[in-house]
Amino acid sequence: MLKTVYLLIAGKPGSVMITSSSFYAGVPRHLVAVDCIIFGFEDSRLKLLIIQRKVDPKQGEWSLVGGFVQEQESTDAAAARVLRQTTGLENIFMEQLRCYGEVERDTGARVISVTYYALIRVKEHDHILAEEHGAHWLELHQIPALIFDHGEMITDALKKLRDNAHFHPIGFELLPEKFTLSQLRSLYEEIYQHELDKRNFRKKILSMGILEKLEEKDKTTSKKGAHLYRFDKHKYQQLTKRGFVFEI
Repeated sequence: MLKTVYLLIAGKPGSVMITSSSFYAGVPRHLVAVDCIIFGFEDSRLKLLIIQRKVDPKQGEWSLVGGFVQEQESTDAAAARVLRQTTGLENIFMEQLRCYGEVERDTGARVISVTYYALIRVKEHDHILAEEHGAHWLELHQIPALIFDHGEMITDALKKLRDNAHFHPIGFELLPEKFTLSQLRSLYEEIYQHELDKRNFRKKILSMGILEKLEEKDKTTSKKGAHLYRFDKHKYQQLTKRGFVFEI
């Protein structure tokens, strides 16, 4: 809807004329959408949440989770809404990736998409809600051909995830609150898509002083079990104030 403003134009002393003007009259209108690249970590594998579209164009084909930005909504709010409606989760790690605006990127209309990548704990999301939206968790090598430029979005999101994970402890957003060092190493191996030396990884991550060792053990893989750890966010924040740089 075009906004109308009233301008006061000076005339004779003591009098004014009132005229109206519409902003952006005749300017082309485009649809704005948000698409979310949702990462999860389960069974030592990095996964993506994708859906089968229920509407045309491309009904029934594989797609990222997304939607259109509403009239009284920011793109950040729209992305948070889409994530909440699909996973039932709020206040999760979400970061804007980039804007995709090729003229013919969407076969249905002229659509400009602002993308976000999100990191969630798979066990915490609402599985029933996700199923109602036709959403499925797939490993990276299982991702089928996606509609439009969604494959490019995933490639860009993976690069962004790897860059950020190298210097920021965002990987902990994908792990349960309590985890083993083996689980942590497996996560970073999945993010970087190559193996990490077990001994060097353990030595480096423990030397940072940002993990709290718990008395509990995970005995799912052996009778002896492996100690569980927890990321100490407060300790990390205190260290960064003194110049500490996280790097894996």
